[in-house]
Amino acid sequence: MVKVKYISTRDGSVEVSSSYGIIKGISEEGGLFVPKALPNNIEVESFIGKTYKEIATQVLSEFLHDFSKEDLEECVDKAYDNKFHVDDLVNLKKANNSFFLELFHGPTIAFKDMALCMLPQLMNVARKNIGFNKDVVILTATSGDTGKAALEGFANVDNTKIIVFYPKNGVSKIQESQMITQEGHNTYVVGIEGNFDDAQSNVKEMFTSKEMKDHLNNFGYEFSSANSINIGRLIPQVVYYVYSYVKLLEKKEIKTGEKINVVVPTGNFGNILAAYYAKNMGVKIDKLICASNENNVLSDFFKEGIYDKRREFKQTISPSMDILISSNLERLLYEIVGRDSNKVREYMNDLKERGVYKLSENEKNKLKDFYGAWVSEEETLDTVKTVYEKFNYVIDTHTAVAYRAYEKYLKDTCDDKKTIIASTASPFKFTKSVMEGLGELIEGKDDFQLLKELSEKYHMDIPKAVKELDKREILHDRVCHKDYMKDMVKEILA
Repeated sequence: MVKVKYISTRDGSVEVSSSYGIIKGISEEGGLFVPKALPNNIEVESFIGKTYKEIATQVLSEFLHDFSKEDLEECVDKAYDNKFHVDDLVNLKKANNSFFLELFHGPTIAFKDMALCMLPQLMNVARKNIGFNKDVVILTATSGDTGKAALEGFANVDNTKIIVFYPKNGVSKIQESQMITQEGHNTYVVGIEGNFDDAQSNVKEMFTSKEMKDHLNNFGYEFSSANSINIGRLIPQVVYYVYSYVKLLEKKEIKTGEKINVVVPTGNFGNILAAYYAKNMGVKIDKLICASNENNVLSDFFKEGIYDKRREFKQTISPSMDILISSNLERLLYEIVGRDSNKVREYMNDLKERGVYKLSENEKNKLKDFYGAWVSEEETLDTVKTVYEKFNYVIDTHTAVAYRAYEKYLKDTCDDKKTIIASTASPFKFTKSVMEGLGELIEGKDDFQLLKELSEKYHMDIPKAVKELDKREILHDRVCHKDYMKDMVKEILA
């Protein structure tokens, strides 16, 4: 059995098992764990007729070599149970030549459920595999969706605490209410006076801080992460794209070997990186279309080969993408520079110290799998309306960013391949913006009034995750300045 399969993006001499990588979350020197060699031998046609759970078990086995088949089957069964509200966990909704991949039918109505219901199960097996006997502190920054999905997944899990930091004024009312009403004796939610990048940077710093490491040792704790910087969170997302390609084959929408395109609305780059991994495994994906909102650092990167975070941070109506430091891009960067950890470390230092790094021409040429497009607030609202008018289908604002980016790609390239569009959240999670986009009157109405109106006017059932949410007791009211996050963690652990 292979015991070592993951290496650090910032230190090529670091080699760990998948179990160790899942427990640690991030390497000691701040690098992210990546497969020592990306699997590339998957036979997609062999999955025809199989369920999401069966496909997930096989895909996970390609990445988690120190997990037994029996362990993986158990993890998948426990993660993907009756918490999900459609028969095969996700849906594909056809819209002409494109297909909305609905990833939001889990307990928090966002795509993060698909991975964050799995991560606690993987962690339990990983603990056993490496004989890990400390309590784990899941430390997470969220731009809105990861927080609730992680809280839901880890609530009341033995030997675990979960601390979630979110930008106090940077998430939707529904997102915030979902988090601050979360039950569980081991759950902690803290709003910060700052934005998501502030939260994420401070969380990553705590992971590598000797002071915090010593503090945790004194209490018998070890940090881990539920963000997609953790391989146990990232890898389950690869399944989306294997599954969706198989479904297109089954529906005879494509022929064996036919290439498709994939569009992902992204800020932290985890979901689209999962599609890139699927492509490298053998799924016939041609172009990966990276859709950004007005925080368009990624679309600029794919156009110019320059990553420059020195710009105004904007709060938008697609808040889960309000990010200027895309952590998972480091994993792609590692591939682009020929797996040279010294080069990655140099670029990451440039980003930290100067706020920018620039690829060489040779490195820039290796970005050809990707196309970047950004979408304005006005375009996002307009897309919500036009998609409803064309397809009688209501989408959320993040999915609207993805669809408009897809339209821009079509206009630029005339490439009309069948296309998967990742639909990452239910419209009920962003009711105010969705109703505004649909042309409804929103003035003087709160998110919860609009939630009911959305249900009644557009004949959709309110998901259980947000039904009666405004009547639930607020259980978490901590707020701190971004510079005092470390002190807040110490206070919670004490």
